[in-house]
Amino acid sequence: MLSKFERYPLTFGPTPIEHLPRLTAHLGGDVLIYAKREDCNSGLAFGGNKLRKLEYIVPDAIASGADTLVTIGGVQSNHTRMVAAVAAKIGMKCRLIQEAWVPHEDAVYDRVGNIMLSRIMGAETQLVEDSFDIGIRDSWTKAIEDVKAKGGKPYAIPAGASVHKFGGLGFVGFAEEVRAQEAAMGLRFDYVVVCTVTGSTHAGMVVGFAADGRARNVIGIDASCTPAQTKAQVLEIARNTAELIGAPAITADDIVLNADYAYPVYGVPSKETVAAIRLSARLEGMITDPVYEGKSMQGMIDLVQKGFFPKGSKVLYAHLGGAPALNGYSYTFRNG
Repeated sequence: MLSKFERYPLTFGPTPIEHLPRLTAHLGGDVLIYAKREDCNSGLAFGGNKLRKLEYIVPDAIASGADTLVTIGGVQSNHTRMVAAVAAKIGMKCRLIQEAWVPHEDAVYDRVGNIMLSRIMGAETQLVEDSFDIGIRDSWTKAIEDVKAKGGKPYAIPAGASVHKFGGLGFVGFAEEVRAQEAAMGLRFDYVVVCTVTGSTHAGMVVGFAADGRARNVIGIDASCTPAQTKAQVLEIARNTAELIGAPAITADDIVLNADYAYPVYGVPSKETVAAIRLSARLEGMITDPVYEGKSMQGMIDLVQKGFFPKGSKVLYAHLGGAPALNGYSYTFRNG
């Protein structure tokens, strides 16, 4: 489905799928849990799901003649870290808007983790005291204009690379990759669980898995705490991506988003999220974060316990990365 689109390789290749036997057993053994390790996908600054998207965006950025990548996220944004890494890799400058999306007061929150890595890689980081929103932000558009005013040529990448015209392509490729791995493993996953915020990871999966009838088996776990806006954005991206690649149209019913686990707000973990982070770490040595993967892990665990997945189901947990953000939550985990 993606052969006509240029791709700039940033990842090692297909990401591994591993069975999680201890977590499976802990949850009763009736549902088999696997993880696809997008967190292990590259040598670029700890990797993560954003690189799949950026592989299809970078060729357009290079072709545009740009010299500066300009993007936006929260203070501990995985996406801004990945854009900083990509800019370093392809020899461009990087301008990052880091908004105060998370009401979190850890003393070193704006000096460690993702933002520290971005600074080490040479990105210009600008802290902005604006609250969370997945839409187009005034601070980002002003930064783009500022780069122009200073004689640069910016290339604009929206939050999460999500509403970019090519933002959904990478996770269409994820679905194609999973199908090939299923054939090699001799199995088929009944469900895919994925964290959803800005939407293009979920949207690309929906388009990709629609090819074999599994669009509605992609279970998005909302971490935005703005589920109506997020679901609408996932649908829009999925529809645009399907049209772009010539796939059948996506309907609203194809977007499954569970809003039960995003509380209390974006970026702040509940005690249940913290428990899920500890559980997956202590059973499988698999590290998840308080903003995204901890909440989707919490959601998957709870859905298994509630019997959402039929007995015998094979569930694929999409581990999207994000562990560097844990450094900004050191007080939460001061006792492990």
